[in-house]
Amino acid sequence: MDSVEALVAHIQGLSGSPAEVAQLHSLLKQSEDTLRSQAARLAPFLPQLDPSAHTLGYLFLLEAYSSEPNLREQADIFVSIVVEFINSCSTEQIRLAPEKFISVCKSFKDQVMQLQVPMQGIAPLRMALRKIQTSSEQLTPLHPDYLTLCLLAKCYKAGLSVLNDDIFEVDQPRDLFLYCYYGGMINIGLKRFVKALECLHNVVTAPMTALNETAVEAYKKYILVSLILNGQVPSFPKYTSAAAHRNLKSYTQPYVDLANCYATGTFSEFEACIQTHLEKFQSDSNLGLVKQVLSSLYKRNIQRLTQTYLTLSLQDIANAVQLKTPKEAEMHVLRMIQDGEIFATINQKDGMVSFHEDPEQYKTCHMIEHIDSSIQRLMALSKKLSSLDEHISCDPAYLAKVSSPTTESTERKWSMEELSLWLVFSVIFYDSCFLNCVSFYLSSQFK
Repeated sequence: MDSVEALVAHIQGLSGSPAEVAQLHSLLKQSEDTLRSQAARLAPFLPQLDPSAHTLGYLFLLEAYSSEPNLREQADIFVSIVVEFINSCSTEQIRLAPEKFISVCKSFKDQVMQLQVPMQGIAPLRMALRKIQTSSEQLTPLHPDYLTLCLLAKCYKAGLSVLNDDIFEVDQPRDLFLYCYYGGMINIGLKRFVKALECLHNVVTAPMTALNETAVEAYKKYILVSLILNGQVPSFPKYTSAAAHRNLKSYTQPYVDLANCYATGTFSEFEACIQTHLEKFQSDSNLGLVKQVLSSLYKRNIQRLTQTYLTLSLQDIANAVQLKTPKEAEMHVLRMIQDGEIFATINQKDGMVSFHEDPEQYKTCHMIEHIDSSIQRLMALSKKLSSLDEHISCDPAYLAKVSSPTTESTERKWSMEELSLWLVFSVIFYDSCFLNCVSFYLSSQFK
C-alpha cells in the first residue's frame, strides 16, 4: 500500500510544468501493474487529488479502479466520480493517455446502462468526446457509445449535436459502422428519413473486406427507409464493396421480398408478405418501421394518381388506393398536403380534390441563399477531396500496397486515408442531390 501512497505523492508534486507531467507520465506507466493489483483499494485515494490540477494521475488511478471486478456494487459512486472528473479534467493531460480516458468513459457508459439511467450519461459523455477530439471532423471511439445512450434514453435530438458534424477522420472502421448505424436509427426516430437514409447508405457502401453484422442490420433498415422515402430501393452504387454486393441481399431476403411486393402497389400482396415474415420483422425490432412502409404505400398510390388526374373525388381516391371510406382518403390527402408530398386543394362541398403543380420556382431569396450555400459547401468538399487524393497518390506505403502482385484488391485492408477519401465522396454525393434537382427544374423551364 505504501507504493500507492508514494505514487499519489508523486502525482501531487509532478503535475505542474510540462516537463514534470512528462516525468509523471513515465512513472505512471511503470506503476500500472501495481495500480491494477490494488484496484479495489484505490477509491479512498481519489479525494486526495484534484481532477483539474492532477488530471493525468487521477486518470490512471480512475482507470485502474474501473477494472475492479465488483465495480457494479459501487456503480452509483463510480458514476458520480467520473462525471466530476470529465467536467473538471485538463484536455491537454487526458490527450497524453487517450486510451485510458476512453476506457474510463466506456466503463462509465456500462455502469450508467446497468443502473438503467442512460439519460444521466448523455451530457458527460458528450463533453468527454469533445475533449478527446482533436477536431470536429474526427470520429472517436466514444461517438457510438454516446449515440447508444441517446437511443436508450429516447433522447434523439441530443444525438444531433454530433451527427451534424462532418466526419472525415476515422481511426477504427468499426466505430464508423456503429456511428452511422446508430445515426440512422436516431434520424428514423426523428422521422428525418433523408438523413437516416444517408447514414444507412454509408454503412452499406463503406469499404469492407468481409460482411459484418452491422452492415446487414443497416441494410434491412436501408430497404425500409428507401421504400418510405422513395418508394423503391436503389441498386448498389459502383463504389460498394464486393463483399456487400455478393452477400447483403441473401442475408436480408425477407426485406428484399417486401420491397418486391411494394413495387406492385398491391395491398393484399404486401400485407400477405408482412404476415409471412412477421416473426422475422419482430425479432429484428423493425415491425414499427414495416408498418410505416405500409402506410407509405397509400401515399405512393395517391401520388401516382396526381400524375394521371387533375381532379378526382374522395370516393374515387378511396377506391383506387383501397381505403375503406372517403373520410380516410381525405385524412391521407390532408396529411400529404401538410407534409408537402402533394400539392392539392379539397372542395369540402362536393368532395372533389384538385391536384396542382409544385409552386416552387427556385427564385425566392431564401432558396437562392440555400442554393448558394450548397454550391459553396460542395466547392469546399471538392477541394478536400482533391487534397486527400493527392496525399494518398504520393503515399509510399499506399503505392507499395496497391502495386504488390501478391495482394488482391478485394482482400487488402483499406487505409485510414482511403477511408477519409470515401467519406468525403459520400458527403459530396448526397449534397449534390439537391443541386441536381434544382438543375433539372431550371433546365425544364428553358426547353
